[in-house]
Amino acid sequence: MKLRSSEFMSEKKFPFCINRKIHTQRNLPPVHGHDFIELVYVLEGKAEHVFEGEGYEISAGDVFIINPGEVHTYRIEPGGRFEIINCLFMPTLFDEGWLRGLGISESMDYFYVHPFLTTNDRFHHCLNLRGEDAMTVLTSFEGIIEEFDERRSDYMTLIRLKLVQLLLQLSRYYGEQAVFPCQAKRRKQERKIFIQRICGYIERHYNQKLSLAILSDLFNISSRHLNRIFKEETGKTVIEYVHHVRITNAKKLFNDTNEKVLTIAMEVGYDDPAFFTRLFTREVGCSPGKFRDLDQEDRLLVKEH
Repeated sequence: MKLRSSEFMSEKKFPFCINRKIHTQRNLPPVHGHDFIELVYVLEGKAEHVFEGEGYEISAGDVFIINPGEVHTYRIEPGGRFEIINCLFMPTLFDEGWLRGLGISESMDYFYVHPFLTTNDRFHHCLNLRGEDAMTVLTSFEGIIEEFDERRSDYMTLIRLKLVQLLLQLSRYYGEQAVFPCQAKRRKQERKIFIQRICGYIERHYNQKLSLAILSDLFNISSRHLNRIFKEETGKTVIEYVHHVRITNAKKLFNDTNEKVLTIAMEVGYDDPAFFTRLFTREVGCSPGKFRDLDQEDRLLVKEH
């Protein structure tokens, strides 16, 4: 599906529109592209932004841009909701001569102001703003919304000025985060560290109640996205990793203690000893009882999880 600017922008001489929108599962847009630029600020909630077939977690304070022709949509968890500010405009909103008059045209290779010129030097996810930076950007958006809604004298000029100011501010934040040449590497490293944090949490709390939902809430990420990136980094789903850590610790207890199977099952986080026995047998290659009967050397030779 391709959306047209004429559906949202009624004035040809001022191709611009801005609004707030709440998304739930009932009103998520289909996969679509458009002939205009879409600048999005996430006000509250969280979702997965699906951009060109790839999913990216978004939450309050995130800002991102969709260029003409690029395809995207959103996914959210059942019962979830998120609110955004949608700022839509055509590339012709900013006249080159007008920008040069402001003394900024030559320095505006940053994609937020000329996003239609190139897609090579831009990130496809978002700029993550928090604290004072997020409030500064939100205040700028609200000022633009007020001008657009009230449409007082010279509102078109004021909106152009306010939008350029906002884009320059975003450019500054983006530059301060130093992402252009190393964006992919930085994001990959950040994701690796994030997954390491989750693995560390599981390894410290394996004997407590753990689930994908609990971990996604704890680390402020959707369950779907967490499971996907976790498997990409570790080769296991979140629950597979929880079982791995628990079975590994159960084997240590069988090696170091004479505790009953029921006791060890409970110590590593399983209330159901029958389930624990089935899982242990599947992952280790023999039952807990048989594993205990093996001598130390033979235990090292059994199937590793």
